[in-house]
Amino acid sequence: MNGSVLRWVCAYTCSVSGDSVYFVTLSWAASRSLGPVAAGVVLAVGAVPRALLMLGGGVVADRFGPWRVLIGSDLVRCVLVVGAALAVADRVQLGVLVALAVGFGTVDALFMPAVGALPPVLVAPDELARVQGMRVLGVRAANLAGPVLAGVMLGVGGASGSFLGAAALFGASLVLLMTLRIPRTAVAPEAGLSLWEQFGEGLRYVRQHTELRRLVIVIGLSEMCFSGPIAVAVVLLVAERHWSSTTAGWILGAFSVGGAAVAGIMATTFAHRASDSGSVSDTGSASRARLTLTASLALTAALLLAWTTLGRAGAIAISACLGATTGVTTVVANARLQTAAAPQFLGRVTSVTTLCTLGLSPLLFPLVGVAAEAWGTGAFFALCAVVCAAAAVVSSRSTPSGRLTAARADALPTPARPRTPPRSPRR
Repeated sequence: MNGSVLRWVCAYTCSVSGDSVYFVTLSWAASRSLGPVAAGVVLAVGAVPRALLMLGGGVVADRFGPWRVLIGSDLVRCVLVVGAALAVADRVQLGVLVALAVGFGTVDALFMPAVGALPPVLVAPDELARVQGMRVLGVRAANLAGPVLAGVMLGVGGASGSFLGAAALFGASLVLLMTLRIPRTAVAPEAGLSLWEQFGEGLRYVRQHTELRRLVIVIGLSEMCFSGPIAVAVVLLVAERHWSSTTAGWILGAFSVGGAAVAGIMATTFAHRASDSGSVSDTGSASRARLTLTASLALTAALLLAWTTLGRAGAIAISACLGATTGVTTVVANARLQTAAAPQFLGRVTSVTTLCTLGLSPLLFPLVGVAAEAWGTGAFFALCAVVCAAAAVVSSRSTPSGRLTAARADALPTPARPRTPPRSPRR
């Protein structure tokens, strides 16, 4: 594993930690100074540009290269959050928070597709599974550390100090990204195509590629409930059972710990497998990935059904197991997606999966409350189990060859991916 990958994982962990600090600080500043309604408005306003512009962000990543887009995104986020820290130093104003949320959501729409498209630029296909394991480990660690850091920073420096802390994390990510060694051939946009034409070309590519289309569906269904709504459901479950708030923390923490543990194990396992047996892109490895995805998704569905039938200790244990099964799904599905997709379409393919998960998941938040009010939280967990079971069915039917099935597919450019990225840095 080259040093650029380790620096990218560290940069991504810093960025996700910065995201956590930012969102906690934004929510705290809005609710404490302006009330809970204002906090909801600010968060909702920030989600709109993220969802509307996500697919366009994939086009930008493919057009200019994910590395450049990531550097620009972290730089803009630093500036935005520092500006917010200065603006709220004296008094928190709704207009400032709304402008910050809109700007941050817009940059997120560029950042998310780019961060998913960068790993195949850095490593050969047989190392993608290991890189995805390291990425998931970084995300789960950041999800644990971020809220704690935000709480400490809010206690010491208030909203202004906490925003500055988030800016420092984005700045650390920026510095690490600038040290990456990017191959000169990493950016190869389709010549003569406008951004809108590239947008349409990317959607056609996903639609015509059998394995990619099914992987997008699997990732969208498997992560939709776990991109935020499940945390709300856990809080409601704790309230329904009259457990303490500490129990909610233990349940959510166990989920992150379980995911981090399995991600670390998979990163090590795939490292040895890649060195011993070669590529993960052959038909046999694709079949193993399909079986692994189907099994992990089916187990996730079973665990969701069992979650509400157990006591406090059982709920914590189930949460850790869910963190592990969803970690396996995330690592395997994203590694397979990045292996199957042509390099020049990775930004657009990633933007579709990100839209299906992070972009649209806020639409499920009202459903959590409605289901819990009408039938109890168990109804929402059962619905999530059905969604995961559906993803398992789709996964079991995936096409290992990953061939394009439409007649026009041969017109789409699919250059061969180099086995080992060149080591010369971009100048």
